[in-house]
Amino acid sequence: MFSSVKPFEEQHFSALRKQCLQNRTLFEDPSFPAVDQSLFYHGNRIGKVTWKRPKELCEDPHLFVNGISAHDLHQGQLGNCWFVAACSSLASREALWQKVIPDWKDQEWDKQKPESYAGIFHFRFWRFGEWVDVVIDDRLPTANGTLIYCHSNDSNEFWSALVEKAYAKLCGCYEALDGGNTADALVDFTGGVSEPMDLLEGKIIQEEEARNQLFERVLKVHSRGGLISCSIRATSQADMEARLDCGLVKGHAYAVTDVRKVRLGTGLLAFFKSEKLSMIRMRNPWGQREWNGAWSDSSEEWKRVSKGERERLGVTVEDDGEFWMDFEDFCKYFTDLILCRLINTSYLSIHKTWEEEVMRGSWCRHDDPLKNRSGGCINRKATFLQNPQYVFDVTKPEDEVLICLQQQDKRARSKDGIGDNVAIGFDIQRVELNRTYRMHAIQKTVGSSIYINSRSVFLRKDLKEGRYVLVPTTFDPGLQGDFLLRIFTDVPAASSDPYVIISCEGEKVRSPVHKNTQSPDFDLRAVFYRKKPKEPIRIQIYNKNLLKDSFMGQAVLSGDLSDLQQLHTLRLRDKANRQNNNLPGLVSVSLTTSDVLTNI
Repeated sequence: MFSSVKPFEEQHFSALRKQCLQNRTLFEDPSFPAVDQSLFYHGNRIGKVTWKRPKELCEDPHLFVNGISAHDLHQGQLGNCWFVAACSSLASREALWQKVIPDWKDQEWDKQKPESYAGIFHFRFWRFGEWVDVVIDDRLPTANGTLIYCHSNDSNEFWSALVEKAYAKLCGCYEALDGGNTADALVDFTGGVSEPMDLLEGKIIQEEEARNQLFERVLKVHSRGGLISCSIRATSQADMEARLDCGLVKGHAYAVTDVRKVRLGTGLLAFFKSEKLSMIRMRNPWGQREWNGAWSDSSEEWKRVSKGERERLGVTVEDDGEFWMDFEDFCKYFTDLILCRLINTSYLSIHKTWEEEVMRGSWCRHDDPLKNRSGGCINRKATFLQNPQYVFDVTKPEDEVLICLQQQDKRARSKDGIGDNVAIGFDIQRVELNRTYRMHAIQKTVGSSIYINSRSVFLRKDLKEGRYVLVPTTFDPGLQGDFLLRIFTDVPAASSDPYVIISCEGEKVRSPVHKNTQSPDFDLRAVFYRKKPKEPIRIQIYNKNLLKDSFMGQAVLSGDLSDLQQLHTLRLRDKANRQNNNLPGLVSVSLTTSDVLTNI
């Protein structure tokens, strides 16, 4: 997933940092300077702003103080609760934030080596199908000696402020973050697929079965490492950020930080009673103002739960913005839910695997109907089939299909922040099993998305076995733009009996065979004496077969002595060490190297 990362604005972090260290200067970013134009589209709206480096704000700055958590984030003078809520969700997932904040140990301030600090950082975001590496300097906007925007509880912790600055640079300026879509931020942090859900639709509040099904879906997304956000819709400008009697705030994005089935009962009763309550934990990005109803921090309901269970859930009585709710109450008050799934396309996984198809295309206007690719939605019967068309197959009797259509976000490129995203959507038609050419007559529509001028639209649909054509369109004909289409179909997992071989300078260590698993925990350790440290270390995975074992993929480590990263998560490659989409899967390896014999 990170094998090819594109440098934003052609700024290469390593080269810029090396240059600063050689010249003994602190980095000053020419493409996002410390001026008002980096803050606002037009003029200054908050008075005098002084840009300061963390060293000028505190004695001992750090990226992280006592690790990273959702409590590190407090919204500043920007209406970007949507972004802060997404960051709060990100902070709870180590595997995800380490991708957004790459080689963070190397970026951290080092008291022992102050000369190694160059005032430069880099962060990574997923944009329109590729990962982008954004370089920034550490000058942050302040007023009266304090940070104006996102900040941490600890005055010497700066990861949240620096991530916010990198994201503001990617979007054009800080003001571009004033009002936005949490679903977009979650995708930018993960490369996942966001599904917005309207809780007012259907009968979720009235029907227990529908509510239980929704909870199981939310629990599954959370347990598989996905990110979740929620909000209460504001129906007017006066409603925005209005506080309800129950303590919740309208028009305000909350991060979901945990989803659990909580065992009720205390003492021995807890063991003999099997009653469990569906619970969800949220955090207000303001770092205060919590739900004050049932199961709030100091409510009587917690007496129904054993002390051990409360400790396991991390229940605290403080106004830190984080609180638990019964899922029924959650559905009663919240109107919008965003589930950002991390799509698992790895065959080496115990969880559901997906086959991903990614297509890039364009809506192009042309006077010739045979060449026109901007026909508008299905209401435009005469031109609808002139749009781009994509065929896909469902190979099981019935299958869940996930579809995401995304357009290039044009807000970031505009000089005034007035986005000209067009209303987009798509239609799915069931066609003949052997169709290989474009449709020239409308067939049976089996599903369609909403049409909206947001960055992306999503549909989750159960489809029967057969061949389908997906038609992505703009709502109106004649509009032009680029799009990214992602289709995920479930593939049945084949059983496998994998084993691993580690090779280093001619020596080999082989693991036992792991029976019938696609997510083996090899738990294999090997020690090698190396004469040629530049020689690669090879980790190869094979499947045990009756006649001849089959190669499943390999990962190659340089084993360089200067490589400080101990834990490597590597995508499997083919025998020539090339990226190969037929070998999906990751392998995690810890590497310890020393030139002192008694150290290992």
